[in-house]
This record gives sequence, structure tokens and C-alpha cells, in this order.
Amino acid sequence: MADPASSHAPQPKDATGVLVLADGSVAWGKGFGAVGSAVGEVCFNTAMTGYEEVMTDPSYAAQIVTFTFPHIGNVGTNDEDVESHDTPGAVGCVVREDITAPSNFRSTGTFQAWLEKMGKIGLAGVDTRALTRRIRLSGAPNAAIAHDPEGKFDIPALLKRAQEWPGLEGMDLAKVVTHAKPFDWEGSVWTLGHGYGEAPDDHRPHVVAIDYGAKDNIFRNLVKAGAKVTVVPAETPLSAILAMKPAGVFLSNGPGDPAATGEYAVPVIKGLLDADIPLFGICLGHQMLGIAAGAKTAKMHQGHRGANHPVQRVGEGWGETAGLVEITSMNHGFAVDGATLPDTVEQTHVSLFDGSNCGIAIKGKKAFGVQYHPEASPGPMDSFYLFEKFVGMLS
Repeated sequence: MADPASSHAPQPKDATGVLVLADGSVAWGKGFGAVGSAVGEVCFNTAMTGYEEVMTDPSYAAQIVTFTFPHIGNVGTNDEDVESHDTPGAVGCVVREDITAPSNFRSTGTFQAWLEKMGKIGLAGVDTRALTRRIRLSGAPNAAIAHDPEGKFDIPALLKRAQEWPGLEGMDLAKVVTHAKPFDWEGSVWTLGHGYGEAPDDHRPHVVAIDYGAKDNIFRNLVKAGAKVTVVPAETPLSAILAMKPAGVFLSNGPGDPAATGEYAVPVIKGLLDADIPLFGICLGHQMLGIAAGAKTAKMHQGHRGANHPVQRVGEGWGETAGLVEITSMNHGFAVDGATLPDTVEQTHVSLFDGSNCGIAIKGKKAFGVQYHPEASPGPMDSFYLFEKFVGMLS
């Protein structure tokens, strides 16, 4: 990547896409997908599969995803793998190789056409190893990404957009990605040859899932574990949740700064804790559960995003499985600061990459959270037991 003001960084003749970082660095390439421009934080994801799920995960709102796996788009796209049909996910992506024709029996369309339909911008032909290394050394930068089939770009204007964008710290994005109205979730997990399963008709404990930007597969896993699920918007008041008389409340994943979303979410979570209602939080929900219990959160240098993150079980209560390592799917740029956990909170999981907090349990309460995504999509299923643990708490 080079400085756009430098004479050593001319626009290649065939360049139809560009990424301009806030520090003035620029990467040229071939644009695909939607035409136009967008601004966001550049991150990287190390998963080898599941690019469609990644791009439609609401937790990636306002982010430009750099895929470290070079062959993105090679299995095409299909409607079954979309993680959220109604809310925005990533604004764009950066890939190494040109998108090739899909080769998968489940494919119903190309990645290029799908991105265009979804209004997301793609940029191919970038040295993603160099970009990933830059993020690891200097942190996740703000940037503007643009695609124009005619190759006409206003680099100073794109640079200005990148520099003036405020960044994710202090930004509440749950309001942007949450569902607008409550609804009952129907359907269980997907299986080959059968598609998505149906929810059983027998009596199931009622779980209210607060949607801060949830992936659909979370709701499916709650159903598979035996729950009846009602999804409610992020700003649903405590009184409305209590009026539903839930057996338990789920706190979903989502984008943005947990401290910002926590301005309205944390008082609700505290009220639920006071009411002794069982709670289970994932990712953003986990972070805000930590804040409600007295801990603090912080912006990470580069974040954790991928489907191969090792997490170890720590603390008491694990029995023979103490110390067991789960391979997990992650997507977060903020984390609970383990050093700020009060005595009333037990740390239950830690990352083996950097030692950061990946799980908590509130002492004396049926309330716990994990930083990773046990529903996967994409990723391993090592942690499905957490859904069963939560539903098993409900009476």
C-alpha cells in the first residue's frame, strides 16, 4: 500500500476499485459487487469458509472485512446461508484473488451478483497479507472503499471521508441493526438434504431474545436446545420484557461499542439480574452483561475475527472438563477487561491467543456470557453445549 500523494502510487489502468485508509495509504484493485463508495473500519477475518455468513452478520455493521483466505467466492452464494435478511452487515470486503465461477452444488448465484444485490462493495487483487499485517501492527484503521467500472475516483474526497468518520469507539450501532418490532421465531437448525428444521409443538420454556444485531442461527440453536423464542428490539424497556414473563432472557451479539449501547441496555440487564431471571449473553450481550455486573470494556488493538480461535475453560465448576479447550468462532473488536471483574463475577473462559476474557458467570445468579459465537455459522460446533446449559436452567 502506498501514499496516494506519492508519484510512486499511480492508478493502474485497469483499476476499478480502491481502498483509501485514513492515514493516506491506498490500495488499488478490481471492484465488484455494488457500485459506489462506503466508509468503515477495516478488519480481517481468518475463516476459510462462510464468507456469505460473515458478510451478513449484523456484528460487522460499519466494517470492511479483509478475508485472509485467498479464494473467496469460490462456492457461490445461496439464500440459506444468509445470517440476516433484514439488517445490514459489513459494508464491503477486500480479497486477494479475482472471484472465480462458483463450484458447489448448493450455489444459486455468484458472489459478485449477490454483493451487488446486497449493496455491498468488493475489492479484489489486493495484497491481503500486507493489509492484515498492517492491521496487526498498527490497529484497525478507518477507510473508504469505492467501486467504479469506469475507474473514476476522487481520492482526496475518499481520504476526507475516511479521516472524518468517527470510528466504532463510542458508536451505538445496535439501534441501526435491530429488528424494529417483536416477533416469535420459528425454525431450527439447517441439515443437508432437509434444510431448516421446524420448531416442535410441545411445551417449551419461553426465552425473550434481545436483538442487538443477532445472527439468525443463534435463534435456531435456541430452538434446537428446546426453547420457544420471542425476539424483541434492542431498546425494549424492562417492563415490557417482564410483562412477557420469560423463563429466561438471551442477550445477543451485535456491532459497535458496548459502553455506548449499554447506555440503555445495561439498566435493563441490571433489572433482569435483580429479578433473578436466567440470562445468557453472547459477544456484545456478554460485554454488556459484564458492564451490568461492574466490569469495564475496552477497544481491542485488532480484534478477534475468525473460525479457529482457541478458548480454554478456567475457574471453578468445570469438574473433569476443567482446562478443556474449545475451538470457537469469533467476531469482536471490544472485550471485557478481565482485570476489572469484581469479586461477584467469575471468569470462566480465556483466549489462548492473547489471554483476554472470553467468558463470565455471575455468582449467585443464573447468568453467564461468552465472548465467542457458539452458534458458529461459520465455524466449529464445540460450544453448542452452552445453549443446552442455558435452556437447562429454565423452569
